Amino acid sequence: MFAVKRALKLNNKEATLMAKHAGFRRVVFNFGLSLRTQMYSEGQFTDSRILTEVRKVLTNHVKKQPEFAWMNQLSSRVYQNALIDLKDAFSRYRSGSSGHPKFASRRDGQSFSVDSSNGKVLLNAGRTIKIPTLGTFRLVEPLECGYVSQTFTISKEGNRWFVSFCIDAERLPVQQSEGSVGIDIGIKSFATLSTQQVFDAPKPLKARAKTKLATLQRQASKQVKGSRNQRKTYKKISRLHARIARIRDNFLHKLTTYLAKTFKLIKIENLNVKGMMANHKLAGAISDLGFYEFKRQLDYKCQMYGANLVLVDQWFPSTKTCSNCGNKKDMPLSVRTFDCPACGISLDRDFNASLNILNWEPSA
Repeated sequence: MFAVKRALKLNNKEATLMAKHAGFRRVVFNFGLSLRTQMYSEGQFTDSRILTEVRKVLTNHVKKQPEFAWMNQLSSRVYQNALIDLKDAFSRYRSGSSGHPKFASRRDGQSFSVDSSNGKVLLNAGRTIKIPTLGTFRLVEPLECGYVSQTFTISKEGNRWFVSFCIDAERLPVQQSEGSVGIDIGIKSFATLSTQQVFDAPKPLKARAKTKLATLQRQASKQVKGSRNQRKTYKKISRLHARIARIRDNFLHKLTTYLAKTFKLIKIENLNVKGMMANHKLAGAISDLGFYEFKRQLDYKCQMYGANLVLVDQWFPSTKTCSNCGNKKDMPLSVRTFDCPACGISLDRDFNASLNILNWEPSA
């Protein structure tokens, strides 16, 4: 199973319709969460039972009130899926995998889901997509082929709306042209391969983008809270964040796809990203580059394309070890070349580390 995501090309009327549905989802989610929280003392009621009753109240009572008449003009599948999302949130909370569900806020993002109550629908190839209960919309990038899906999630990133849906299928494994590779992840160069290839990440938070972001955030802090001007500034901040995220995601997706399609065996360090973020001098660069997202994407793409991913022990001293003779020495971050005092070899520190990662084998 994999997901397809496309940007929607909406006019003002269509964008307003999407915003209304996102608000509808937010109201229903918060309504259900409020009632469930109030009924914690009634231990005999399960989350499922309470949310089933909430659904009945919304359908038979709330939507019939004059002040909520606007709900009848929107897709009923939105509030059905909002309550399913709330149920899933409580399930994750009960299992300990996440915290207690929080009230949805417009500033947390706008999104909602709809589905076809009649089962899966066929999506034709081309530059339009028919979303169940919403209508037909134009796409920025066409669908290359026909797809079959049932549930669709619409979300807003910056000032753009996207639609995503899951495909119940598996990609065919590819025949990788290369054998094994070791990859050293770093800040100066994002990825250095044992094949001597170097990939430098775009640094969208550097220079102009970072300066502009700080200026806008400072401007918003000085404006009247909740005012129209402050909302306009927050929209600018949101658009800038979305642009930065798209630049980062585009780089990571291209790199991880290339690696998974090219090499049969890929070895990377099992980085402790959370621990690395504790270093305030490196935290900004690490979060900007997206180390965790790189590993996550590489993991599922290796499974998708039939490659094998090996995570090297995070305590393995790849940077401090000579890849030629195995001699170890301290390597401060400021030293960019590994000069071995034992065998005399001189290598770029990141390339030397990538060779050690390639040659690493788990201890028996």
